[in-house]
Amino acid sequence: MEILGKLMGGVARLKLMRLFLFNPDQGFTPAEVAARGLITPAVARREISFLGKLKFIRPGMCEREAKTSKGGITLIKKKRMLGWYFNRDFAYAESLRDLLIDSRFLEHEKVVRRFRHGGRIKLLIVSGVFIKDKNSRLDLLIVGDGLRRSKIEQSLKTMESEIGKELRYAVLDTKEFTYRLDMCDKFVRDVLDYPHERLIEKIKLE
Repeated sequence: MEILGKLMGGVARLKLMRLFLFNPDQGFTPAEVAARGLITPAVARREISFLGKLKFIRPGMCEREAKTSKGGITLIKKKRMLGWYFNRDFAYAESLRDLLIDSRFLEHEKVVRRFRHGGRIKLLIVSGVFIKDKNSRLDLLIVGDGLRRSKIEQSLKTMESEIGKELRYAVLDTKEFTYRLDMCDKFVRDVLDYPHERLIEKIKLE
């Protein structure tokens, strides 16, 4: 990611480009861009301005829910806010998508290293974005014992900020996974019966 970030003008810009490329129909406010990319609001505004001038993104209104309290009752109202959307007419959209989505953050050995402090992982399966299968139900499945879920969730959040996409994932204790496997649980079978890759496999699955 370091080399590609330099080519693209910095890691923050790379994160934003992936965010909009992976979510072409979704609008983001500057605050949401900063939160999703794990960058400061000032950096987010700077990069949004740059990408807006290039016509890579376009301004548009986003509808969000806002909670207010009145007389002890919580009210939810719709609020329209200025946000930014990917510009589908951008001339180099497909070329950039191929380049940015096929880069080194998807290398499987690096995915394994991300979770080395996550506990005794016995099964790590990747699918979806990691194998470029849009029809997958899940992107990542982690099974193990003594799992440090806060560490795992932090690693996932960091990966999401780099990839630009919310990951669909499941974290299961070995006992629960084994039970589901023996019961031919539909969720587990949907993961195992469709395209995936097993990066760690210390559980007998067949």
